[in-house]
Amino acid sequence: MEFSSKLIEKAVNEMSQLPGIGKRTALRLVLHMLKQPKEQVAFLSQALLSMREDIKYCNSCHNISDSSTCEICANKNRNHQIICVVEDIRDVMAIENTGQFRGIYHVLGGKISPIDGVGPSQLNIISLVEKVKLGQVSEIIFALSSTMEGDTTNFYIYKQIADSAIIVSTIARGISVGDELEYADEVTLGRSILHRVPFEKSLKTN
Repeated sequence: MEFSSKLIEKAVNEMSQLPGIGKRTALRLVLHMLKQPKEQVAFLSQALLSMREDIKYCNSCHNISDSSTCEICANKNRNHQIICVVEDIRDVMAIENTGQFRGIYHVLGGKISPIDGVGPSQLNIISLVEKVKLGQVSEIIFALSSTMEGDTTNFYIYKQIADSAIIVSTIARGISVGDELEYADEVTLGRSILHRVPFEKSLKTN
């Protein structure tokens, strides 16, 4: 792709680093911004910089937040003894959009994947296990994607808390095997939360 401006080329190259954005789409976005008032582009730039510099992670659940405790964990109307374990913020948003879950979350920050060099120590697993050992939890709900990495992560955590007298469940397999949680429709995901099954049962059927 030839550019008549090095400035445009640089902007396109940076924009195309975003997931799902190729050079042609990046060029359309850059040319669109070029037509906008300078103030609007400045607002976008400032919003991105502020997000990157000021974003925090909840001290309790590791969710992305504007403060040290996210709004969900700070909500006294939520059931703090039921924890839904998810991979990242996109899964929190997907489940929240169903309106079917009133517990709180624990964001792992990924899934165990040896092929990608991701081990248990690189995820937020220890803090979850500590909550269980301190007696702060009555039920753990595994809501990771139905992939090999998701199942491996579920099983690893299950083994870490197997001696605790709590309910360990997993979302019902309304989510197809191999599907990422964030792409599930709200009705299917909501039903999967409501009709969750004991984790031990899921092991026997896999």
